[in-house]
Amino acid sequence: MITIAYARNGFADKFGIPRQPLRDSIIETKIVFTEEYRVAEALRGIEGFSHLWLLWGFNNNNRKEWSPTVRPPRLGGNRRVGVFATRSPIRPNPIGLTAVRLLEVRKTDEGQVLIVAGADLQDGTPIYDIKPYIAYSDAIPDAKCGFVDEVDFPMLDVVWGNDARNNHDSMGIQNNRGYSLVSREEWEDILRQDPRPAYQDDPNRIYHITYKNEELSFRVEGKKLIVTEVSCVKYHRY
Repeated sequence: MITIAYARNGFADKFGIPRQPLRDSIIETKIVFTEEYRVAEALRGIEGFSHLWLLWGFNNNNRKEWSPTVRPPRLGGNRRVGVFATRSPIRPNPIGLTAVRLLEVRKTDEGQVLIVAGADLQDGTPIYDIKPYIAYSDAIPDAKCGFVDEVDFPMLDVVWGNDARNNHDSMGIQNNRGYSLVSREEWEDILRQDPRPAYQDDPNRIYHITYKNEELSFRVEGKKLIVTEVSCVKYHRY
């Protein structure tokens, strides 16, 4: 498999990346082509499509062995199902498939790049191929989704503590130092999906998540996610 491009976004760590792509996500990812495939003609006509398929690799999956069964996080981490009945990254060939929304074809110093939304990819993920999403053949409205149909996926209510909200807003003064600040809307898009492992439900536990150049701390009480602290970290390459 040849890497034709790389995903660039603010997810330097795996924690916080959406478990599955979301149709209405505002989180953007930039698809930057490698030098050999940085050819404008290869993208001719792509702007006519609203959505694309990305074929990519689980580049941080270092396990050599595979297991015929896995424990999906959304089933609480205790119930085993067959690996081919899941989208687990622990599989014989670490290949992922994601449908994303195409926002823009942008000219940059790195050639033409694709700006997409809704990707469940970590920064630096290798892209092997890009194909247009074709609604009449790719959409199957009456499809059954196995055990996924049995699971409820409620979104959390994101509540900002006063100190966290004030600190985040005040960080705007550092923008002239090269910081690319994360909007509260972006943070809430990430947090409402509940980034915690499915088997953890301790209301007193503080979790830490990094996106772009900010680190955020939070805890969860029931269906309420409470942001407790926000701070700047080392500038991220995105």
